[in-house]
Amino acid sequence: MKKIHIICFIVLGALSFSSCKKGYLDQVPQDRITIDQVFAHKSTVDNYLANVYSYVRDEALQRFIGGSNGGGPWTGGSDEAEYDWSFVGSNYMNVGSWDPTTGWVNDFWANYYIAIRNATYFMQHVGECAEITNKAGGQQKLAQYIAEARALRAYYYYNLVRIFGPVVIIGDEIIAPDANLAAVQLARKPMDSCVAYISSEFDKAAADLPDVTTGSDQGRMSRSVVMAYKGQLLLTAASPLFNGNPDYASMKNPVTDKGGGEQLIPQTYDAGKWATAAAAYKAFLDRYVPGTFDLYTNAGTFDPYLSCREVMYKDWNKEWIFARISSGIDARQYEMCPYNSGGDDAIRASGGLGATQEMVDAYFTDNGRSINDPLSGYVETGFSGSDGAYTTAGTYNMYCNREPRFYVGITYSGSTWLNTSTSSGAVVTQLFYTGTSGKRVGGNDYSPTGYIVRKNFPPNTPWRDNSRSWVMLRLANIYLDYAEALNESDPNNPDVLKYLNLIRTRAGVPNYGSGASDLPIPASQAAMRDAIRKERRVELAFENVRYFDTHRWKIAEQTDGGPFYGMNINAGTSLQDPAFFQRTPFETRIFQKKHYLWPVPQSELNVDKQLVQNTGW
Repeated sequence: MKKIHIICFIVLGALSFSSCKKGYLDQVPQDRITIDQVFAHKSTVDNYLANVYSYVRDEALQRFIGGSNGGGPWTGGSDEAEYDWSFVGSNYMNVGSWDPTTGWVNDFWANYYIAIRNATYFMQHVGECAEITNKAGGQQKLAQYIAEARALRAYYYYNLVRIFGPVVIIGDEIIAPDANLAAVQLARKPMDSCVAYISSEFDKAAADLPDVTTGSDQGRMSRSVVMAYKGQLLLTAASPLFNGNPDYASMKNPVTDKGGGEQLIPQTYDAGKWATAAAAYKAFLDRYVPGTFDLYTNAGTFDPYLSCREVMYKDWNKEWIFARISSGIDARQYEMCPYNSGGDDAIRASGGLGATQEMVDAYFTDNGRSINDPLSGYVETGFSGSDGAYTTAGTYNMYCNREPRFYVGITYSGSTWLNTSTSSGAVVTQLFYTGTSGKRVGGNDYSPTGYIVRKNFPPNTPWRDNSRSWVMLRLANIYLDYAEALNESDPNNPDVLKYLNLIRTRAGVPNYGSGASDLPIPASQAAMRDAIRKERRVELAFENVRYFDTHRWKIAEQTDGGPFYGMNINAGTSLQDPAFFQRTPFETRIFQKKHYLWPVPQSELNVDKQLVQNTGW
């Protein structure tokens, strides 16, 4: 989105299914312009549209998940990580301490509907701006404005359905803020109807959008963004959570004298949904790759470590499809930079976002195999006697001879921090109990797992720097989405292996089926499914993908519940103290079937008697 200010006086109010006092919008302070005046000038029209964009959530702010654009609990609420601080919303989710009355549950629902309502109002009134329509090319500009708002509206609906499941679809109707109670008795649409509507809206928007945006327009909706998110919508609809899921057999709309009784989530599996998703991704790839987008590689001689590291923070590189221009990236960097007691400001923060042992174990070894593969060469205990490609002598063997993405993603005890101290140079991270970033020293700021998430931290950058964008969707995600959809719909299609191996090539990981690696091609659809899921977990780690993957695959009962492990943060007095390097549970997490979908907020159910609560809540 353009770097233009968001003004509060144009927010029209929430579609929260509650009645408001008569004349609420008539109370216009003397120092504020009226809503009619907003559409009289192009500058205020631009500000209104910027407000609609502002509801794209700031996923860098995952400690703060409430409000209108705070981040989601996706990293700490998955099996990837754990936050140190007790106030973080994902920590409540992990132990099952949340319900339909939880404040941030309502925030997500209500604020997405505010954004949807504001987008609709904008679409209906932007044509009143003569400063746009009376100029040469005005009708084309008007069509693009409407298409951007339509695309945003569809994007917000997409986020609602992947969090809550089937939702209320308002369409082009504007419900007045002072509507009576009868006007807001609205039922949820069945999942297939929601998907059909959102997909159609994406298509309509794409027709009037440029293929990409550049310069000061980067971050605005474009045809490529819309086509990519349409694929993700269809992939979600094809997945086991929403495609023939008997766990939701009883979830139906109430029967009234006007009808009702619709099954909200399909009970019959439809294999064709995977083919539909695959076709959407192929349409994107055929149009934009190669040429518009490509997998990022570092400048100069190819280096997989640099390529996988830089793709996250080199603003608007050739792999980025969508990003948030303005974000709280400094907050995320504060969580990733270790405490480094005694260090100067260049190297000292909190290190409070801890990667789990489960995530550490997910990375491959340098020969491209999982650590539980007898041929991987993985060694768990002891310390190395010599330097490795990314490690120094004395490193715990668990961290030696791992793939490049491991060193991009994980800060472990004994690793060198990305920034150098202005006074003492290179800094070795000490996460053991008495270490400079250990629990005893850090007070409230330490890693709860003995590891710190490192991915998406630029080297030699102060953690307070927030001058860059936050990437939300990149081409690697699309490649892996396409491979998954194709494996489910056409498993013998050579594109499945092609796109999986393209990811591995860039990551410096041996390909499946290459003569040099002795890695056989996965021999069945199920084996390929497993390979794709493992690749997604590593390639897209800490990018707010894993949470939704385990939910849509219906495996979160296995991945997100039970004891979670890290190193023993309550022990260790040196970098090679074996007492620290022990797999130690830091938390027993609770995941029940009801947690696959968020509950509909109780405040909405209290007003709208047509709303059905999600099963189990």
